Amino acid sequence: MKIASLKTHVVAVPPPHVGGMYWIFVELETACGIKGVGELYDSAFHPSGLVPLIEDVFERYLLGHDPHRIERFWRAAYSSGFTQRPDPTMMGIVSGLEIACWDIIGKAAGRPVADLLGGTVHERLRAYTYLYPKNAAGEYDYNDPDLAAEEAVRMVEMGFTAVKFDPAGPYTNYSGHQLSLGVMDRCEEFCRKIRDAIGNRAEILFGTHGQMVPSSAIRLAKRLEKYDPLWFEEPVPPGQEAAMAEVARGTSIPVSTGERLTTKYEFQRVLQTGAASILQMNVARVGGLLEAKKIAGMAEAFYAQIAPHLYNGPVGAAASIQLSAATPNFLIHEAIIDFGGFHAEVLKSKLQFDDGYLIPSREPGLGIELDLEVVQRHSPYTGDRLHLQMAAEPADVKAFIPAKG
Repeated sequence: MKIASLKTHVVAVPPPHVGGMYWIFVELETACGIKGVGELYDSAFHPSGLVPLIEDVFERYLLGHDPHRIERFWRAAYSSGFTQRPDPTMMGIVSGLEIACWDIIGKAAGRPVADLLGGTVHERLRAYTYLYPKNAAGEYDYNDPDLAAEEAVRMVEMGFTAVKFDPAGPYTNYSGHQLSLGVMDRCEEFCRKIRDAIGNRAEILFGTHGQMVPSSAIRLAKRLEKYDPLWFEEPVPPGQEAAMAEVARGTSIPVSTGERLTTKYEFQRVLQTGAASILQMNVARVGGLLEAKKIAGMAEAFYAQIAPHLYNGPVGAAASIQLSAATPNFLIHEAIIDFGGFHAEVLKSKLQFDDGYLIPSREPGLGIELDLEVVQRHSPYTGDRLHLQMAAEPADVKAFIPAKG
């Protein structure tokens, strides 16, 4: 079996752009006609510059090769240009192509990908969602703790046993920074009102985005401990595990991290330093399914748990669900509510959600199929914004604006 062709789709996500400004899907086809689909989660470059890089990696390391040889492809791409170090752009590209290979492998074997990653251990996967509250005008409002509490109740009524939110102010090009007293008051108010509204029916997940320096993170964590969050997410920017470990030692709240990390090498440092006990890799960025499985195995040896990150499209979600189904130390999976809306529109059949749980497909491969008519109707992406962006100016101590980029 040999890989014969590649198609790349850059799909513009309609307003309100839940899941990012665009999704990048790749389709591989073998010489014998088996097709596989993947997704890459890469925010650093505009798709107009990224698509030629995808084609270059494909032509150098995958075209004409057997899709079963995942390790060979991964090592060749990781070593490209005498690098052999984690690079988020390369790993995003590798992730998308590697996921598509697994889809082909599963279809050829007539088995879901989870069966090829060690076999299913979780028949259903506990899920959480961010809160997406709307005000009276129907606009998303992330700055009102009362609206957040109302939305938390609605999500619990849908079956969710955990909800996530980030009231810690803007994440900027200049983060981390010291949070103002007003922002810390607001963070505490969010936790108090949401906890009062949902009681012990669901966990609260404090989902920061690297806004703080360690001293500020510890100050905030001390104020939030009485609300017993399941985790304190990415309290400081990625890349300095010792700083995050300082936060982890300074609070009883478990620290989680990983959405901006790639490869086993970066996660090894997180585990070795004790920076986090909950790992949130995104399979569409981290290096693909096999790399994510290796990271999960490393975490298992440290009694750490896996809570995959997902703020992208449904192909990456389908791959992540297959990984989670085969991961013994799986904790919980991010969902975007019930994966309705545009996440459902671009697939022939939507991802399965039932009473707060994601149900892994038992169909061969990833168990999904793109609706190419919808994909083509929303392609290409012609905007200027990247998938996600940070605020351009430093945080203002007198500003009380919600977390946003």
